[in-house]
Amino acid sequence: MAATPSVEIAARGAKQSAVLEFLKSGPKKLLIGGKWVASKSGKTFETINPANEEVLALVAEGDKADVDEAVKAARKAFEEGKWPKLGPHQRARFLFKIADAIDAHADELAELESLDNGKPLSQARAIDVPAAAETFRYYAGWCSKIYGETNPSDPSMFNYTLREPVGVCGQIIPWNFPLLMAAWKVAPALACGNTTILKPAEQTPLTAIRLGELLCELGLPDGVFNLITGFGPGAGSSIAEHPDIDKVAFTGSAEVGRLILHASEGNLKKVSLELGGKSPNIIFPDAEMEAAVPNAMMGVFYNSGQVCAAGTRIFVQRDIYDNFVEQLTKYTQGMTMGDPLDPKTKMGPLVSKEQFDKVKGYLDIGRKEGAKVTIGGEAAAGKGYYVKPTIFVDVNNDMRIAREEIFGPVAATIPFKDENDAVFQGNNTTYGLAAAVWTRDVGRAHKVARALKAGTVWVNCYGMVDPISPFGGYKQSGFGRELGKYAVDLYTQVKTVFVKL
Repeated sequence: MAATPSVEIAARGAKQSAVLEFLKSGPKKLLIGGKWVASKSGKTFETINPANEEVLALVAEGDKADVDEAVKAARKAFEEGKWPKLGPHQRARFLFKIADAIDAHADELAELESLDNGKPLSQARAIDVPAAAETFRYYAGWCSKIYGETNPSDPSMFNYTLREPVGVCGQIIPWNFPLLMAAWKVAPALACGNTTILKPAEQTPLTAIRLGELLCELGLPDGVFNLITGFGPGAGSSIAEHPDIDKVAFTGSAEVGRLILHASEGNLKKVSLELGGKSPNIIFPDAEMEAAVPNAMMGVFYNSGQVCAAGTRIFVQRDIYDNFVEQLTKYTQGMTMGDPLDPKTKMGPLVSKEQFDKVKGYLDIGRKEGAKVTIGGEAAAGKGYYVKPTIFVDVNNDMRIAREEIFGPVAATIPFKDENDAVFQGNNTTYGLAAAVWTRDVGRAHKVARALKAGTVWVNCYGMVDPISPFGGYKQSGFGRELGKYAVDLYTQVKTVFVKL
């Protein structure tokens, strides 16, 4: 039986009155066809503040019956509603309004994100929320630029193509960047004229719910955006296998990605997957160490290491390996871990007890494999799911801590011999989401960037993302590209028309 949350305890330190009012307003409901409704089963689940392990809110636990209703609403809105038929400039105005609403509620959304996810408030306010608004703003610009083509076919024919919305889109997002991942999915889908059913992660549903409230307040037509909270088995699985959903977009683990892909076979729905990573961050001796060291540190420990593109395999040329590890360890001592609402905090807790236990397990695995710890290597004392930032040395690329996605603040530092060895080891992984190279040699930078099998390569920086540029992976990091013009491909169908002249 779910406990009645004590908001004063769970949200201690929160300063936004709107956040407290939202948390106190009773169990959170599902959004289906423009109405907030309880789940058909009446079940709810708890969403926990990972910093103090207290219950923030009770949330409706949707399942197959609720997904069925959401699909009916989304289908009706797509086939009979005005959204897909709106002129592109009108649709753009809606997306611009969404971006402005996110900006207007930025402090509230950031605090809610910090409470539900555990990320430092300063980071949520400076990065997650503005980036979510910019994503909607970017795709507002695309509404009027989804072009077809005229093709030089037979002279007796007028041959052209149309780009049309896919239809009803199921979108399943992870817990590491809840609001931003919602924006990455919802913005391009709406821009292209689709209707959506969003399932946020059960660990972090609150900013998605608040986004749904804002969309309702803005007058988005009923059924265009639907929200089903719940668990993977039940809610997520029902979206993936539903015969009347035309497209599924998923961000999360490779294991769940395979299940999504298998479930989609029923009606051969379009699928895009953005999955895990074990990204190499390659440091050459001529790198500018004043930038390479702190960026390598943040490349692993930002968001407590809960980043799919985190540079968790730090490859350092053997000549400078010991010195680099020493500097990296020294910098990491300055990673202030603590209350996410404290402005001084640079690293908060992991998102959940499950993730906390998983990461602690990998700390034991690393030691058993023969790796040594220069800093961290243990959980923090007291309440909250805190694991200290950890650096493993004496790691080889065959160890589990170098091959498996830990999704926590754990760095594996690995020496390499030369450029060819760096590329070989960097590519020796089942993943291919991101990579980085640090060097002053411009020729080497381009050569290595070209050789690395990854969807994004950063040179002399780490973690840069812009809605104008595509994001996605090679190999088991998934397929399809989000962001940029490439997301238009994910959310449109191309129709060829022949007209006899």
